[in-house]
Amino acid sequence: MKGYLGEFEELVLLTIANLGEEAYGVALLRDINERTRRNISIGAMHSTLTRLEEKGYLISHLGEPTNERGGRRKRYFELTSPGIAGLNEMKSLRDELWANTKVKLSV
Repeated sequence: MKGYLGEFEELVLLTIANLGEEAYGVALLRDINERTRRNISIGAMHSTLTRLEEKGYLISHLGEPTNERGGRRKRYFELTSPGIAGLNEMKSLRDELWANTKVKLSV
């Protein structure tokens, strides 16, 4: 892995994986805000997307202009192989920690 994935970075990458071809900024923000019951700012989302793209975990491309957006284009995101590998490493680490915990965490 090129570096440690923070919690929010992991959430963003997982949400991109979940949304597939509909993974663009506002859709990512909406989905994460609903699932986490947080109020993440669009600025925080864009900063994280830029950082993940710089790390090589995702790539982006512009879609076609749409009338609903006044002719503006959406930027779509997709995971790269290093992004998928990073998520798999985080999942393995979390699975190992959950399996080895000495405290009963479930009810």
